[in-house]
Amino acid sequence: MSKLHIKTGDTVVLLTGDAKDRNKNGKVLEVSPKEGKVIVEGINKVKKHVKPKKAGDPSGIIETESAVYACKVQLVCPKCNKPTRVGVKIYEDGKKDRYCKKCGETF
Repeated sequence: MSKLHIKTGDTVVLLTGDAKDRNKNGKVLEVSPKEGKVIVEGINKVKKHVKPKKAGDPSGIIETESAVYACKVQLVCPKCNKPTRVGVKIYEDGKKDRYCKKCGETF
């Protein structure tokens, strides 16, 4: 995959997964188009055993977010606050805008 419908900073909702994470909203922290994955704040938490790299670094068991496939999340419209598909408007000058397919609001 090379192009994703989600960008860093977007608010998304998780469509699949177990009951504790499904239908949770979160902000996208990182996007990886090459792998087709995104990291969402507060979703898909995992525990990692970490050694300190240098003096003063935290060690032990830390909890962090893990990557989720981008096809399993859907963008939330800031106007209507509903999960929506994303359309693209192309203007005469070549500029592109993403818009909500439900209410027509641009992102």
